[in-house]
Parts: sequence; structure tokens; C-alpha cells
Amino acid sequence: MKQYDVIIIGSGLGGLECGYILARKGYSVCVLEQNRQIGGCLQTFRRGDAVFDTGFHYVGGLDEGQFLHRLFRYFDLLDLPWHRLDERGFAEIIFHGKSYFLASGHRRFADTLAESFPHQRGRLENYAAFLKQVGDNISHSFQPGDKHAFSAESLFSRSAWLFLQETVSDPLLRQVLSGASLTMELCPEKLPLYVFAQINNSFIQSAWRLRGGGALITERLAEGIRRMGGTVLTDAKVTRLLTKGNAVQAVAYNRGEQLRSRYVISDAHPAHTLSLLDEQAAARSAYRNRINHLPNTYGMFTVHLQLKRNTVPYLNRTVYIYKEEDVWNYYRYRPQAKTTAALLHFQPPPPGETCAGNMDILTPVHWEEVVSWCDTTVGHRGEAYNRFKEQKAEECIALAAEKIPALKQCIEKIYTSTPLTYRDYTGTWNGSAYGIQKDYTHAMLTVLPPQTPVANLFLTGQNLNLHGVLGVSITAFFTCAKITGMENLVKELKVES
Repeated sequence: MKQYDVIIIGSGLGGLECGYILARKGYSVCVLEQNRQIGGCLQTFRRGDAVFDTGFHYVGGLDEGQFLHRLFRYFDLLDLPWHRLDERGFAEIIFHGKSYFLASGHRRFADTLAESFPHQRGRLENYAAFLKQVGDNISHSFQPGDKHAFSAESLFSRSAWLFLQETVSDPLLRQVLSGASLTMELCPEKLPLYVFAQINNSFIQSAWRLRGGGALITERLAEGIRRMGGTVLTDAKVTRLLTKGNAVQAVAYNRGEQLRSRYVISDAHPAHTLSLLDEQAAARSAYRNRINHLPNTYGMFTVHLQLKRNTVPYLNRTVYIYKEEDVWNYYRYRPQAKTTAALLHFQPPPPGETCAGNMDILTPVHWEEVVSWCDTTVGHRGEAYNRFKEQKAEECIALAAEKIPALKQCIEKIYTSTPLTYRDYTGTWNGSAYGIQKDYTHAMLTVLPPQTPVANLFLTGQNLNLHGVLGVSITAFFTCAKITGMENLVKELKVES
């Protein structure tokens, strides 16, 4: 039986980054991916000449001196074809036909919004300054015993919604400031301030798309793992974690093939990870029950549009359209609700071209909307499911047409995906867009540590700390530090205390 230092379950961004970190530190690494394609939610798919992203759309904080730049320098990802979004407005928020722009740079961000809300200028400056301090202190998360006012530990226990109420007095401005947050689940009763502030701040720092799609990231990481002597296997579905006492001895995959390992890292959902343990005693029932009952965030319905050539001008920003007054209300499941919110994403065209070749329209979808088809497989879900997708797609396109009036006449082909699609192709638990729902009133229970009750079994990925590219990348270092120690990793990242 072959033996590795570390076996990693799942080749999403977190799994591959852990593999890269540990292979770089000299550990023998094997990544096991159950699907044919690596990458999890960073997968892409091709239809004709068009390349569509599965779950990746844009990243923040990638400019020189910003924290994602430091992380991506470590992972050798800086020379990918990154494309900076419009600094005058990386996001356009549309309420009832009126547009508000979120600009890059904290000063420009406040000045731009103050043109529409001059009576809120001082409050906007305070809001931007607070977000900047949260972002500037992100490196302190890598230092032991950090408990200052802007630490993750402190802000995970504060309410994002209450912070907005206290900081901004204009109700419409509060909605605008939350308008780019279809990148997270806005739940007023639960969302921690740290999640809201850190993610929004990263985009205000700088916002970037990737020409060619998110798969370029995971392909580069996999190449790096292999170059450093590691292994990445696809079509390798982990079926059991074989334990002895309080440790994993071996990992079984496919039809009983086994690999031995000193450590195991799971990039899968924590509930799925625990279901793989062959001995219930390896993790007590209280821990299992707690993990199994943690709620997950909603999923996304996506309309992937292949556009007719030279018909839709490329927009170098992300557009958010809302038909309801309160963007903090979409976390609630409402049966038969019409589509009233959409995110419009454009894949950057080849250099020199000014029109978009394809675009995505995303809107929140709850698991309850598709649960009746949860026992079906791709291509075999029936006519009722197809009708559901067709209706949802029509609603999304109609909403997007408020920004692009001639959109319907510009469409070549339509493709759709639901939380079931994400579940089946990426292994995402219940098709959740952002993993386990974090709760500031129960931060210690919902912000999970990498260490499990099993001595050599660790977790990584969006379910632990922050979701998104920045959050998952930070979490990968926290996970690997459980094996290597944080001190050496901090030195390699050049993180200042």
C-alpha cells in the first residue's frame, strides 16, 4: 500500500492550495478528486468558442501591496491574464432603474457615493475608513494571541447589519453599500461583521477578472504540485477513512483501493468528511450532530448566455439589479417567489475586442426550490425540472434586459445551472454558494477550526473561515499550519506582525 505524508480530499481551491503549500515544504502529497475535472467551483466549461465559469467571477485585493497579491505571489499566480475592473466603478448597483457606482480606492469610493448622498459624506468616509482598517489588519490573523478591535476573532462576534444601522443613517445608502453583496448571504440575524467588512473591503481595494476563467488558477496550482513531486488524481472518489484509535490510518477510494498517510486534509464539506469515518468512535456523536445540523447558505441559479458576435458591448464592471427595497431579505425562502435580484458578469473578451462573447446572470436560489429533484442525476431530472429552469431563465433575462434592453435579440444560446448542478459537478454540499452559514451570535460554533476531533484529520475550504478566493486562500494557510507550524509559513509569506 502506497504511503504519503498528506492525502487531500477534493481539488477545490482550498485543497489544491494546501497541496501546493505542503509540497513546497517538502511533504509528499496526494490530492484525490472524485470528478474528471479538478477545481471545484473554479471549474470552467466550454460551449463552442465560449468559456464559462462555474462559480468564479472576480476577486479583490490583488494589486501590489494588497493581501491577495501576497498570497498569489506565493502560489505563482500573478502572471495569469488578470484584468482590472473599472476603478471608477467596479460594481454598478441598480435600484428601480437608478445606478450607483462603487469605485476602487477608499477615498474614491467615498467621494463617488457622496455625489449621490452628499448629506452622508462624513458617514461614508467613516465607513470606508473602518473597512480599510479591517483589511489592513488581515495579516494579524497569522499572529498568535491577536485580539485587538479589528481582529477576526472580535469582528466575527459582531453583527454586520447592526454595524450598518449604526454607521449609515440613510436607508437607501445602506442598501447601496450592501448591493454588491450577492457575493455573500446577507442575513441580518446572523451575518458577522468580519465577513461583510473583509469581503467588501477587498473589492474596494481593487477588483479583477481573469481572462480565460477560474480553471487557470487550479490548473496552475496542480502543475505546481506535480512539479514539486506531488500527485493529483481525478476520478478518485474517497469512500472511507480507515481509522485506528484516534487517527486515520488509510484512505479508501473507488473500488477499495487504499493509500496510507500521516495526515489527511479534507476540502469537502465537514458533514461529508465525518460521514467517511469508518468508526463512529473516531468523532463523538455530539460533534457529529453539531456539524450535521449547521445550516448552509443558499445556492445560485445561473443563466449562461452565449451572445451573438458584436452585439453586446463588454462592461468592465459587475452589475447588480434589484427590484425589491431590502437586499437583506433574499436569505429568506419564499415559495414561488419571482426573480427580483440579479448579478451580471461578463467574461473579458480577447484583447482588442470591445463586445462580450458571453455573460452570466446569477440569482439566489434556496435548496427548498430544487429539493424535490435531489435524488435525480444530470440529464435525468424530468420535464418539471426543465420547466423550472426555463421559467427562471426567462425571469433572469427579463431582469438583465433592464440594463441591456436588446439582450433577448443578442442571445445565441442559453445554458443554465442550479444548486443541483453545483452539487453534482463540484461536490458542493446542497449546492451552497458560500458554505456553512456563519452566525455572529454563535461564532465559536459556526466558524470552524481546521482541527477535527481526529488527531490527524484536518478541514479546509470555504466552510471554515471566510468564503471566496481570499478567504479560502487564507484558510489554506491556517490548515497547513496545523501540520508545519505557522512560523515558517509566515516567514515565506513575509507577513509582518
